[in-house]
This record gives sequence, C-alpha cells and structure tokens, in this order.
Amino acid sequence: MAGSGAVTRNTLRQQIADALRDEVLAGRLQPGQEFTVKQIAEQYGVSATPVREALVDLSAQGLLDSDQHRGFRVHEFSVDDYRGMVEARSLIGDGIFLRITERGPDAGGSVALVSVRRRAEEAGRAARVGDLDILVGYDLRFWRELGALAGNVYISEFLHRIRVQCWVFAVPHLRRHSRLDEVLWSGHGELADAVTRGDGEAAREAVQAYDEHALAWAARLERARP
Repeated sequence: MAGSGAVTRNTLRQQIADALRDEVLAGRLQPGQEFTVKQIAEQYGVSATPVREALVDLSAQGLLDSDQHRGFRVHEFSVDDYRGMVEARSLIGDGIFLRITERGPDAGGSVALVSVRRRAEEAGRAARVGDLDILVGYDLRFWRELGALAGNVYISEFLHRIRVQCWVFAVPHLRRHSRLDEVLWSGHGELADAVTRGDGEAAREAVQAYDEHALAWAARLERARP
C-alpha cells in the first residue's frame, strides 16, 4: 500500500535523524566531521532515500552543512554563535516565563508540572555529579516541557532547536574538562520551584543566572584559546 510505505519511510527518516542528532549531541560526530549518504546508509543498513531526507532535515536545523560534491559535515559553531544563541533564548524565554507565571502554577496542569519537576531533579543531579551524557537528555526535556507550559508550540519548538544547537557547540568543549561538576549549571530545581509557585520574579532570576552562567563560560573559552 502506497500510504503504508510512505509512513514507514517517514518513520525511518525520523529515526535516522534522531540517531544522528544523538551522535552529534554526544560528541561522537565531531564538528567538521564529513560523511556521505552512502556511508550513513551502510552504517544503518538502510536505503539511501530516508538517509538523504534525514540529513536534509538536520541541515535545515543548522546541525549539518551540505556540500553538493563532498556530502555532509557537522556544523562548526563558534563562540560568537553560542553567544547569539544564548541571547536569542534569553530574549524569547523572558516572555515565555512571564506568560507561564501570569497564567498561574496550574497553567500546564498538575501532570505536566510533575513531569517538569522530575526532569529538573534528574538534570540537576546529573549536573552536580558531572554526568554530561545524562544531563544533555534531561536538560533538553526539562526546557522543552517547561516551555510548553506557555501554550505556544511554535515558540517552544524554536527554543528547543536553539538549545540543541547550544549543546552541539558545548559538548566537545565540555568533554575536555576534568571536573564537569564545576562548570555545569544545576539550577533546574530552583526554576521549577519558582514556576510551580507562580513566582515570576524568582523564575526570571533563575533564568538570568542560567544565561549569565553560559556567557561567563563562553568568555572563559575565549580567553583560553591560543
């Protein structure tokens, strides 16, 4: 059936895109690393079509660069790029948290808030012990679910994309730190508490601390460059 085949291909396309995104986020695919559709298709044992579609999707998300003659490569974000991402999420995020707190602590429903708090606890714990692999996944889920409480899926998805890009930039640099617990932000719980109480000022202060932490770390990276 044509319809059934289309669903299968689209599902495979998404699975490949998700798998490759995870490889980039984990730092197993390094910035600047090149590969072809054929190489990825052989790696996953699938046809070239869903692989090509998945790679085009990741290129549209800013994670890959495409070259007509050489294939694809992992995008290399600069420190300035990272600063721009932090500024973008700060400007948009400030409005989101104002809206969330104005709507009250039950704006997203008790089930959603329980899930947000669970993500906050796991992300905060991973940051405090320096477990980067665990942190990335929980951090992305935490912010995505928290942003969804504002009730605007377009803004939530846009911010999620920026956060993925932030982690793609950060992970290779963080891997070089011997004490990750000293450089990772772990204020997820404080932010979740503020949102649960409907305390807009405390929520903004927590997000401001998060962004200031990111910018201070970027400044340290820049100073350390040869």
